[in-house]
Amino acid sequence: MTNFITIDNLTQKNSETYVHKEKNQSLLRFLTCGSVDDGKSTLIGRLLHDTKQIYDDQLLSLKNDSKRHGSQGDELDLAFLVDGLQAEREQGITIDVAYRYFSTNHRKFIIADTPGHEQYTRNMATGASTCDLAILLIDARKGILQQTRRHSLIATLLGIKHLIVAINKMDLVYYKEDIFQAIQRDFVNFSTKLPSIVDIHCIPISALKGVNVTGAIGQIHWYKGLTLLKLLETIEVHREIIKQPMRFPVQYINRPNFDFRGYSGTLSSGVLKVGQLIKAMPSGIQSNISRIVTFDGNLDYAIAGEAITIVLQNEIDISRGDLLIDADDTLIPVRSASIDIIWMATKPLIPGNIFNIKIANKLTSMRIDKICYQININNFTQHASKELSLNSIGRVDVIFDEMLPVDVYEKNQVTGSIIIIDRLSNATVGAGMIRQVLSDNINTNGINYESFEIELKALIRRHFPH
Repeated sequence: MTNFITIDNLTQKNSETYVHKEKNQSLLRFLTCGSVDDGKSTLIGRLLHDTKQIYDDQLLSLKNDSKRHGSQGDELDLAFLVDGLQAEREQGITIDVAYRYFSTNHRKFIIADTPGHEQYTRNMATGASTCDLAILLIDARKGILQQTRRHSLIATLLGIKHLIVAINKMDLVYYKEDIFQAIQRDFVNFSTKLPSIVDIHCIPISALKGVNVTGAIGQIHWYKGLTLLKLLETIEVHREIIKQPMRFPVQYINRPNFDFRGYSGTLSSGVLKVGQLIKAMPSGIQSNISRIVTFDGNLDYAIAGEAITIVLQNEIDISRGDLLIDADDTLIPVRSASIDIIWMATKPLIPGNIFNIKIANKLTSMRIDKICYQININNFTQHASKELSLNSIGRVDVIFDEMLPVDVYEKNQVTGSIIIIDRLSNATVGAGMIRQVLSDNINTNGINYESFEIELKALIRRHFPH
């Protein structure tokens, strides 16, 4: 049986023991996704309610809101615990991404509740970008829908390797095993077409009734597997970012006085140690790490995910957006790449479009060279296309405005991902994942530029922007 951490039993523990335990518990980030009205918000509300993460005043407010806007009759509408916007409550849908935290004695969790409507696909992609696992909900009455396929594809493109397929609303089909087996079979067959191998677990639940969510195993007599919460507590998620080559995107030049010059940011992968020889990209200038400074004091080393400020033994020219890597590592700056793209704007993407982009902390621009193909959401086949419309997914070749040190997305999700920004409105219009770096022999308007000319142009744009 799972024991939950509550305010009541917290007061009975030694605070230092509790804090130590909290620090050493593993953290799992996951999202709920799927088609509209499949019960994503209700499931998260059930998890929060049953793990005793709701305060008395929240529960009272939930009861009042359920009477005023609820769609569950006399029962609590648990979706209101995450659907906080007035429009969400009135329409009974999720619009924005809602993040919630809860913990048990086995693990800590951060949940992203993402919308199911097609028009809010951009919000789903935003929520999935930081997650280790996805819970894909399917309405037992409807089976696999187009948005189910789209969310499955986006989750795998964004590097999520663990997928729990929660076949929800089993109470409305009287917990029939044959319905569960049919949907499970259809999804397993469909998953073979996904672009990467995914660890899949199928589980029957009723989020509204709380069946097979947090309770004892065996609530559905023919199902012999784990409950959803037990699966979340025990599933093994392997994070490779510590084993990856060191990448430190510079976010801020920290200069509080004349005696201190540091470079601040979050270590995106690998390990950084005092004394380590590093080089700044794209310049290639080398130096040694003198200090690793944090709010809590200096460190001997830092691991991926830590926010740090580093001090070098000698001052070199480093700016916001530069990338620090190990001196022995080879990362050749490139000007073109092939990327998978999720298009999020109403205006179609066409070759020749120019956008501002952000890669890690680097702001620059790129041009769409050509659209390689678009992916058919229904069967995942690739077909030629002259444009990518709203919520389309495809592959395009792009040309960067300057030489950039980048990784392919599979090797590093921070330096291999691209945020695409409209130059006029400054709105995010797409998300890109670098799949392949291309030859730098780029022909622009029939002119073949030498490498020194390209570097000179990048230098001018960097120090004399116009």
